[in-house]
Formats: sequence, structure tokens, C-alpha cells
Amino acid sequence: MKKKKTVFRALTMITQFGINMIVPILLCTFLGIFLDRLFSTSFLVIILFFIGALAGFTNVFRLARNIYSQSDEEHINYYGVEGSRQEDDQENASGEQNT
Repeated sequence: MKKKKTVFRALTMITQFGINMIVPILLCTFLGIFLDRLFSTSFLVIILFFIGALAGFTNVFRLARNIYSQSDEEHINYYGVEGSRQEDDQENASGEQNT
């Protein structure tokens, strides 16, 4: 059952990456098309497409950074690395030297 949970979590993350990339691009592109028709221009769609792509990459970067930091915290909590560092700091503060 745990294996299914990790597969569904991975599929959810992949879907989130796709949505976080596509939505800003499409919204800015459609806004650019609308503004080009409204003002009789032909360059706003290109500018807004690149702004949407930049926003999408920013969203994906933030999501990946958040997932990566959470996985580091889970790894530290699982292996107890944080606890051993705290014990070392307490021994150093009391004047004892580590061997």
C-alpha cells in the first residue's frame, strides 16, 4: 500500500509541475491576443507569452525548491542527524571535548 502512495504522490507532483507551467503561459497568451485585437497591434502577444513563460518557470522553481527542502527535513528527521548535532553542541558548550 505504501508503494501506491508514493506513486500517486509522484504523479501529483508531475501534474502540479505541468499546471504551474501551462496556466501562466496560456493566460498571458490569451491576454496578449485580446489586447492585440483591441489595440490593433501584433507584438503584445509575443511579449506577454514570454512574461507567462517566465512566470511559469518561477512557479516551477518555487515548487521544486519547496519539495526539495521538505525532503531534506524528512531525511534529517528520519536518520536523526539533527539530534546528534545538538548533542555535540551541548558537549562543546559544557567545556568537554569530543573525541
